[in-house]
Amino acid sequence: MAENTAGEVERMVVERIFDAPRELLWKAYTNPEYVQQWWGPNGFTSPSCRSDFRVGGKFLYCMRTPDGQDFWTGGEFHEIVPHEKIVFSMYFADEHGNKISPEQLGIEHEAIDGARDVVLFEDLDEGRSKITLIGNEPMENARTSGQLEGTEQMLDKLAVVLSHL
Repeated sequence: MAENTAGEVERMVVERIFDAPRELLWKAYTNPEYVQQWWGPNGFTSPSCRSDFRVGGKFLYCMRTPDGQDFWTGGEFHEIVPHEKIVFSMYFADEHGNKISPEQLGIEHEAIDGARDVVLFEDLDEGRSKITLIGNEPMENARTSGQLEGTEQMLDKLAVVLSHL
């Protein structure tokens, strides 16, 4: 695994600039009605998206593959700074939100112990905004597993959702 100069594992980081104000980006990222429209890489849909968006609240999202297989992701919100920051834990789940191991799904997934996912929202000039996603997996693993590519595709879908708001 690649380490930075402090000896820490390099986490997956993805940044994207959108032609939308930060408040609209926040809405599209946090409202289940909109999340359902962009959750999952190209060709995937999200038939279910539930979220209790508050510190200590839980979420449960379903991602359906093009051949109809469902993958559930659960999690908990640990910090929310409106329009600025979301910190959460995320895990593979069954349809009831119970945590399951990636191996049960035939998925290799390497997480950094104790790391939580972080989403940062920034205002830019001329009505644009920036999102920074900091994952809990090593960047090297995210590249080889397809997680990085899938995240980029989800952000492409998020841009489409934003263009219609």
